Amino acid sequence: MPRDRVRRRRLGDFGERVAASHLEAKGYTILERNWSTREGEIDIIARRGADLVFVEVRSRRGGAMGTPEESITDRKSGHIRAAAAAYSQEHPEAPPNQRIDVVAIELDARGRVLRVEQIENAIEDA
Repeated sequence: MPRDRVRRRRLGDFGERVAASHLEAKGYTILERNWSTREGEIDIIARRGADLVFVEVRSRRGGAMGTPEESITDRKSGHIRAAAAAYSQEHPEAPPNQRIDVVAIELDARGRVLRVEQIENAIEDA
């Protein structure tokens, strides 16, 4: 695997761990991580009370490429919505209150966390 791809994967894995810890600290229960279907992948599926939350985690080191949340394209949003719909079909017991959030994580050049922000309903039509 190319070195930059390995670096991106490590950054993504780190971001997902940070996001999961952030969500758990806010009272969410993590149900799934990296849930995948042919429609796409959902980084984290969590529940808090009567809400089922599909979470897209976006991590960025430095500001040269924009903010993490700005990196979500219309195509990526479509894949996430389709994957969330597939999860709901496979899990009819899932709560009807569903949404798609984004957890944006910004790191400095040394990899220290500068910002963790959960954006509720960041992607509509969950």
